[in-house]
Amino acid sequence: MKEAIENYVEGCVGKVDCPAYKLFMKAILAGMMIAFGAAGSSVAAHDIVNVGIARLVAGVVFPMGLMMVVMTGAELFTGDCLAIMATVQKKHTALKLIRMLIVVYLGNLLGSLMLTCIDYVSGQYNYSSGILGAYTIKVALGKCNLDFTTALASGILCNILVCAAVMLAARAKDVTGKLLCCFFIILLFVVSGYEHCVANMYYVPAGMIAKLNPLYVKDAMEQYGYTAQQLSTLNIPNFIFNNLIPVTIGNIVGGMAFFGIPLMYINGVGGKKA
Repeated sequence: MKEAIENYVEGCVGKVDCPAYKLFMKAILAGMMIAFGAAGSSVAAHDIVNVGIARLVAGVVFPMGLMMVVMTGAELFTGDCLAIMATVQKKHTALKLIRMLIVVYLGNLLGSLMLTCIDYVSGQYNYSSGILGAYTIKVALGKCNLDFTTALASGILCNILVCAAVMLAARAKDVTGKLLCCFFIILLFVVSGYEHCVANMYYVPAGMIAKLNPLYVKDAMEQYGYTAQQLSTLNIPNFIFNNLIPVTIGNIVGGMAFFGIPLMYINGVGGKKA
């Protein structure tokens, strides 16, 4: 693991110095890839009543997004929180780290929104006579009604696992090993129901777009018993303040303080060996 961490830290030097437009394009690609995994997981799970089984099925599909990110070299905000290890070792300044994370975050957001719009136009939400559209609303509604502490804690737990997947994939010696590391760890994160800010950049906007379709709204009311007042809480302010902000903070804390920095020091990188 020590060698993998050292290699990752050295790679961060080029990452933070990468021209903003290239970093942004890589981030758009990653946003789309995570959105593909999220969209596919919704299709797989939308008509399964048992929550545990539904999450398990979704968890089998969702990891494909991170697999594509890892294998293509795209830039994902949550994984890039690990660059804090290079910052601590003074390979670059904190300002460069912040600049890199902002560019990647915005690129991930744009990529996710692009995929969301194209996915809706493709007619995918019509599956099961519109039940997928209703399910998409349900998922988004749940995320928009989290309290701050819950979203924060869930975000922390999520990015501990995502960063673990990224580092174990970096340690793997072949493609199969990298893919298996991504698959099983991200499967655990999805089954556990933790919150990932980039995935939510697909899930919630997808629900907002689906809510514009009267058929999906009707199905959501009939299938899940939602009232018009409840559906009205699926909006941009609730998305930003009840989900995106606390989940993003949680992802940062989880990836940096709960995983990246401790992992670096317990493996004797940048300090004395434990």
